[in-house]
Amino acid sequence: MELRVYNINGNDTGRTITVSDSLLGVEPNDHAIWLDVKQFLANKRQGTHKSKERSEVSGSTKKLKRQKGTGGARAGDTNSPTIVGGGRAFGPKPRDYSFKLNKKVKRLARVSALSYKVKEEKLIIVEDFNFDTPKTKNMIKVIGDLKLGEKKSLFVLNNQDNFVILSARNISNVSVTDAKSVNTYEVLRANNVIFSETSIKELENILANS
Repeated sequence: MELRVYNINGNDTGRTITVSDSLLGVEPNDHAIWLDVKQFLANKRQGTHKSKERSEVSGSTKKLKRQKGTGGARAGDTNSPTIVGGGRAFGPKPRDYSFKLNKKVKRLARVSALSYKVKEEKLIIVEDFNFDTPKTKNMIKVIGDLKLGEKKSLFVLNNQDNFVILSARNISNVSVTDAKSVNTYEVLRANNVIFSETSIKELENILANS
């Protein structure tokens, strides 16, 4: 597959870059995408939720009333879940939400997400670039020249230039990552995905060896 290469001024350089169809031209697998996104979000959960059970609530263990002869049900102590201020029955406990997912499934999910972006014409290849100084207006100019609008954009650079990261961090709809760290969730969440020439090749090598 051949893709046009643009510069950061939004101009077509007249060059193209050849990328393997196994990276950007596969038939997307929605189930693999769902599994990978589910794992990503599950791994981000802290799992520290906790509520006090009957044995953990501070309160008297004295019977509230006579247990027999009242015509009603027996009542325990004030820690009972049926009484206001008592412990919670079957409440949440700390747990680990992470789960295992095979590497081949994660790879399929990532290339499926990228293939969707190619079909939607939302994937752009630009020449490698960096900034001399960290200024937000530099990144705003790049976004304007590439006609990305105000929708969320993901820049994937091979060697993350610190000035580029600093220039983008104050823009809420722009994020910067590298080829090693890009994941299915970030690709799907972004409206536009912008790869530098070296980053798309680096990602191709990573996925070929995974």
